[in-house]
Amino acid sequence: MEKIYKREDYLSKIRGFYNDTMIKVITGIRRCGKSYLLKSIIEELKENGIQDKDIIYIELDRKEYKNIKTPLELEKAIDKLLIDDDFKYIFIDEVQNVKGFETVVNAYKSEEKYSIFLTGSNSYLLSGELITKLTGRYIEIEMLPLNFYEYVDMKRFKNKNVNTNIYQEFEEFIGNGGFPGSLNYDNYEDKLLYTKNVINQIFDKDIKNHKKIKDKALFEVIQKFVVNNFGSIISIGSIYDYLIKGEKIPVDRRTIKSYIEVLENAKIIYSCDLFDMKSKKVLDGEKKYYLADLSIYFALNTDNRINYGPVLENILFSYLKSKNYSLSVGKIGNLECDFIARRGIDEYFYIQVTKNMDDKKTKEREYKPFYEIKEMYPRYLFVSDLVFQKNIDGINNVNIVDFIYNKEDLK
Repeated sequence: MEKIYKREDYLSKIRGFYNDTMIKVITGIRRCGKSYLLKSIIEELKENGIQDKDIIYIELDRKEYKNIKTPLELEKAIDKLLIDDDFKYIFIDEVQNVKGFETVVNAYKSEEKYSIFLTGSNSYLLSGELITKLTGRYIEIEMLPLNFYEYVDMKRFKNKNVNTNIYQEFEEFIGNGGFPGSLNYDNYEDKLLYTKNVINQIFDKDIKNHKKIKDKALFEVIQKFVVNNFGSIISIGSIYDYLIKGEKIPVDRRTIKSYIEVLENAKIIYSCDLFDMKSKKVLDGEKKYYLADLSIYFALNTDNRINYGPVLENILFSYLKSKNYSLSVGKIGNLECDFIARRGIDEYFYIQVTKNMDDKKTKEREYKPFYEIKEMYPRYLFVSDLVFQKNIDGINNVNIVDFIYNKEDLK
């Protein structure tokens, strides 16, 4: 029997709903581990005494189910596995393969004797259409590829060599990324090839079939621009200027906006709004975008030099997102606070991220936004250096590697 690495951060979010008839929707970029989360849940249910006959698992990408394309075919496949009237747990993996699946899911939910779990990769599962088509309440659990702690822990789980120097392991994580499947390969080039294949699958299986991309070449240019500028403030206007003036490609702004939405809905990128801390308003137009996984950048580029500023921001962004923090970029006049993190009621944190603090100019740049913020919420400066003063003027200086490796929270 296959041993499954359990991702506790996500299991803890859904565990309280195992016996609830509310629909559980697990989303995330393709190959981030959604199917294995389902298998982890099934494993826990069995450990808790649930019998095999009460667990219905339909993996729509598998050979025996791949020809199921209609709601009626899906319903027949489920009914075939129902052998009595006991409470059942229904798991449907890659549910978007069946157009109109909602009618079937709603029908089973209405009977109030099924706990239903769905996974899907593509934009359709997160569109406004889903909210209107799934009757009643549902919860969404959004998955990301492995964070640094999970990456190391899963390597150990798979009996892979882990560097005794955790900081050197972190450097490898930056280049290798966190797609669980890439851990099956030891060669760096093979890992990047794996990520390229994931991106191609996303286009072929998720984007092309559900969104009309009229110009694939243009879509790829826009994708590469956004990926190459992750962690930078960009707008539809800046992309438009780049295409018109830099690449001499005729395009309209609506197409750019549409293609950016496709990238977001496919979970390749995540947007981070700019929040004006004086007016207390989200600024329209400009945003930062972060990658679902850093390996996407390295897989799509021949230049693999590391720009630590955005790289460290991206790693922290993904980690905090997996911990249920909402993130935005703080604007204080001409100054910028890398992140404002929010969670719970009145939990706010101001965050700066930099590789090191080895010169006076860097220190002034990183601390200056903190001194301009009037609200007295906790302030954090994340660095990857090992030697630094831990607390200055009430600002928490924290090593980003230790923070994530030790599964810490903001306090």
